[in-house]
Amino acid sequence: MSYIKSNKEAWEEAFDKRLSGWGDDHYKCLKSEKFAFFNDDMKAELENIDLKGKSIAQFCCNNGRELLSLVKSGAAKGGVGFDIAENILEQAKEMAEKADISNCIFVNCNILEISENYHEQFDLIFFTIGAITWFEDLTVLFEKASKCLKPGGLLLINDFHPLVNMLSAPGEKAHNPNDLYRVAYSYFSKDPFVENNGMGYISGEYESKTFISFVHTLSDIVNGLSLNAIKTTKLNEYDYDVGITDVYDGKGFPLSIILIGEKMA
Repeated sequence: MSYIKSNKEAWEEAFDKRLSGWGDDHYKCLKSEKFAFFNDDMKAELENIDLKGKSIAQFCCNNGRELLSLVKSGAAKGGVGFDIAENILEQAKEMAEKADISNCIFVNCNILEISENYHEQFDLIFFTIGAITWFEDLTVLFEKASKCLKPGGLLLINDFHPLVNMLSAPGEKAHNPNDLYRVAYSYFSKDPFVENNGMGYISGEYESKTFISFVHTLSDIVNGLSLNAIKTTKLNEYDYDVGITDVYDGKGFPLSIILIGEKMA
């Protein structure tokens, strides 16, 4: 898939151009905080999941900080982080070493092509903010997740609510700070986002290689799971954004979700 190749090149370029010090101190939080790098609602959900002795995977793990936090805080047996960007995973490995976490490994690969060696190996697989947007077809993505879960295993997603894609962000032409209740985009758009301005939170803005991402509806998520024998057991919606902007927080919009699903036997 050409879009995956394009995203790999763009993410690796962004990390090469990362802001000075980006990610270098994350290991300190891992040493001092329980469930570091998760918001309060996620911490509450994770506290209710028995992770002791379990095997965990994160798809699209970025620099591994969340996986390392979850494995350490929940006394899991071990974790595997999968990501397409090889250089970002090198930082993950360095972070694990500095935080004295030896039971995590990181695998560089296309998520859709994770080896069959990992099929039915995990008690929990999780996706965090902005991960699923990099896949055109969620049914295909969740098919791979289902194959990698043990029967009865859990899949957890913490991400933007799909309604966020209808709202304009500060700096966009469509954004009007005096009319925040105006819908700017179609909920059902299937046009990919094609961007060449870097990955802001890592690198700031620059003329970059091409990032290609996709919009999904809530039904795309739930149906994609159902078609792969993953039953949605919890879906919580929240009125705060998890990474783009806080201008819509507390104004009645569903802005983020936590979804938990269970792989049926």
